[in-house]
Parts: sequence; structure tokens; C-alpha cells
Amino acid sequence: MPASYAYLGPEGTFTEVALRTLPEAATRELIPYVSVQSALDAVRNGEAEAAFVPIENSVEGGVTTTLDELVAGKPLMIYREVLLSITFALLVRPGTKLSEIKTVTAHPVAQPQVRNWLRAHLPDALWESAASNADGARLVQEGRYDAAFAGEFAAERYGLEALETGIHDAENAQTRFVLVGRPARPAAPTGADKTSVVLWQNDDHPGGLRDLLGEFATRGINLMLLQSRPTGAGIGNYCFCIDAEGHISDRRVAEALMGLKRICRQVRFLGSYPRADVEPGETVGPTLPGTSDEEFVAASDWVARCQDGRF
Repeated sequence: MPASYAYLGPEGTFTEVALRTLPEAATRELIPYVSVQSALDAVRNGEAEAAFVPIENSVEGGVTTTLDELVAGKPLMIYREVLLSITFALLVRPGTKLSEIKTVTAHPVAQPQVRNWLRAHLPDALWESAASNADGARLVQEGRYDAAFAGEFAAERYGLEALETGIHDAENAQTRFVLVGRPARPAAPTGADKTSVVLWQNDDHPGGLRDLLGEFATRGINLMLLQSRPTGAGIGNYCFCIDAEGHISDRRVAEALMGLKRICRQVRFLGSYPRADVEPGETVGPTLPGTSDEEFVAASDWVARCQDGRF
């Protein structure tokens, strides 16, 4: 397998900035791809060891392109996540004035994060989406658009200047990125982990979602993301993308997944990996009584003694 990481390019994206925060990125060749799909396909085709892509934004929610690829594409697995604080700059060709801007561009996920600023300062500007924020900067460099919302760091790379900086509609906005590779054994638990799965119901019935969530709730597992995605099989047909606290090696998580496997038409395991919102070395244990590994083991031993007549 090539010692390379694919990422959503071109150079100068927030994705690249987040990727370079991973220590292992310094030992890999970092290769930009034009889309999330092409970056993930590079892993599936053996062209790259892993791909680094955005998956969730604190303003807009899940990045649907990434979620849909993980849901419907050839199976891949998440190994790491990174959180990056996001603010935008308005990048223009040198000498451009705010009053001269008629067209703007950026990645679609950027639009909800700058919508109010755009309405207040450029209400008549036409918005068109780009493959990435850095690609939008490239298109401005080529004269296709007047301005792009991107990271201020991309200005020098594309010969542009930052007309405005620190643009964001929501304070403390963050984007979550994930490192995705081919399926393999998950990394050992750290004590502060996250498990991602996709669930398909057997059928549509009252209380169906409650049944799925109950497998987590009865075992004291907190959910960090729950998002429905259409399956493509018609209106009303959805699967559910879920991030849950804990690692598949935790007894409570393993038993929840076994329960889901029994009642779901399909379960796709997307990985157990360290949480980026917890400092290395910190642990996040179960909060409900009766849900620790020790208590699960004790209950299992009790059942075994009952079966042997030793209760």
C-alpha cells in the first residue's frame, strides 16, 4: 500500500490544514483530489493508504457527500478524527474593491457559515458552489469569479489578497474531519472513544427508531450524532448514521451492536476511534449505574453460575 494520504484538494483547503495536524502526516505523501468521492476511491482502489475528508460541521451538520459515500460505497473504516475551528476570509484578486464583487464562490458547506455576512455586505452577489474552498480561490485566480470564501492561508498560494478576514456567522464554528482507510482491526481503546455505525431497519413501523435507539439507551451509551440519509429506494426509505460514545471492545457497546444486528436489516460498522474533543490520556467512562465493563462481566458470571446451579 502506498505511504500516501489522499485529501480533499486542491492545496490550501481547510482539509489540508487539519490533515497536517496529524503527526503521521509528516511521514506520508499528501495527495490532493478534486472531490471527496475521488479521495475515498483512491483508498478503495489501492492508490492511497488512507483518505482525509470532512464529515460534520457544527453549523450545518453532517457533510452529506462523505456520509453517503460511507453509507453506500464499498466499505471503508474511520481510524481518526480531527476538529478544526473555522473562520473565513474573502479572497479577491489584488486591487478588487468590495463594491466590485458581483460573484462569489466556495464549497457548499461554507455557505451556511457566511450566509448572514453575505446578506449584510454583498446582498446582490451571485453565489455559485465550488468543489472546495481552495478550488474556489483557484477559480477567482483564473478570473471565473470575483471572490471566494476560503482560509486566509490560501491567499498567498493563489496570488490573491484577503479583502476581509475573520468571517463567520456562528462563534466557535468547527468542522470535523476523519481519516478513512480500508477495513481492518480497530485501534486499541483509549478510554475516550467513539463508534460509528449505519443502520437499516427491517421495515417501517411505529416506534422503529425508538427500538434502534433503545439498544443504546438501555446500556447507558450516549449518542453524539444521529442523522437520517435516504437509501435511494424511494421517498420515506432512510438509513441512520450514528456516532456513539465508547469503543466496540467495551462490553456495553459490543452488546448494543449485537442487539442492533438482531433487529436491523443491515448494520455497517464504520469504526471505533479516539475522540478529538477529549485530551489525550483523559477517559470518559459510562455515566449510568450497571453499564461498566466490570458490571457486565459480573452479570455474565452470575448467569453462568445460575446455569451451573451455583447461584
